[in-house]
Amino acid sequence: MDSFFDNNKKHHFAVLGGGSWATALVKLLSENHKNISWYMRDINNIKYIRENYHSKRYLRSVHLDTSKFFMSDDITDVIMSSDIIVIAIPSAYFITELSKANCSFEDKFIISAVKGFVGKHNLTAAEYFNQEMSIPFDNIGIISGPCHAEEVSLEKLSYMTLSSKHMETAKALCDLFSCDYVHTIPGTDIYGVEYSAALKNIYALAAGICHGLGYGDNFMAVLITNAYNELVKFMNATYPESTRVPSTSAYLGDLLVTCYSQFSRNRTFGNMIGKGYSVISAQMEMNMVAEGYFAAKSIHNINKKCKVSLPIADAVYAILFENKYPPRVIHELCKALQ
Repeated sequence: MDSFFDNNKKHHFAVLGGGSWATALVKLLSENHKNISWYMRDINNIKYIRENYHSKRYLRSVHLDTSKFFMSDDITDVIMSSDIIVIAIPSAYFITELSKANCSFEDKFIISAVKGFVGKHNLTAAEYFNQEMSIPFDNIGIISGPCHAEEVSLEKLSYMTLSSKHMETAKALCDLFSCDYVHTIPGTDIYGVEYSAALKNIYALAAGICHGLGYGDNFMAVLITNAYNELVKFMNATYPESTRVPSTSAYLGDLLVTCYSQFSRNRTFGNMIGKGYSVISAQMEMNMVAEGYFAAKSIHNINKKCKVSLPIADAVYAILFENKYPPRVIHELCKALQ
């Protein structure tokens, strides 16, 4: 374990993913480190970045210094050339993309920036690597917010939590990502931050739906307060953790920014649903992945066993997957809020 973060060792980073979050992380890492490989499946975007120094589709205003990283559409090559793998692939494409890799993740340190559930068994990214690929939790780290890619890439002051099973490892991860505009916080709750990251996207969808339906700030404050209580209740019921402090930024802060921010794609998606868009039309118009859509189904399935009372998450599921009428569902939800 110590060999990954020996101060005398030069690490080579791989960033997997071509979206906004992957782009922001490449920019951040390339300012701190020299050895970076970036995998994205879109060869045309790779060529565009090489010629124009910014992404064709994501964070177009952000300058990317291509002299500081290597880009490839060969995921195997990128993984094999690196010892620290940062995964920022949307959960919906996670398994499809990783299945393209003809190499082992053994002897790699995995850092997940995935905010949702992957695979048919509704696993978090860390759970998937551990259960399906036999990667020990000692070799897995988690990036959590509150950090919207747009603000990180624009160098607006942000706070990022880096979690791993051991505090010493978490502190080492913080050193890798810390810079003038990103303050890093170490943590050991690798289970809670992943579940919290998935749940807050569902609650941001709920906030967007209610905004689209015309509910105001007074109601939104009540909704998000109840969402926070749901989130804590679910985490404590599934993965009790004595050192967890849910009122800190990795949990409450991430929930708040995702529910309120103009950059929140989950809030935007929910707002469109509240205004009358169908799920399919909203997805097509956004042209980006709203992780809360997939997380709502996963949490619904997971909670069949856990049986935690989650009225807000249940309401979102009913609207998105049972085709229930949003005004009626939210009207009934109001009766359960306190």
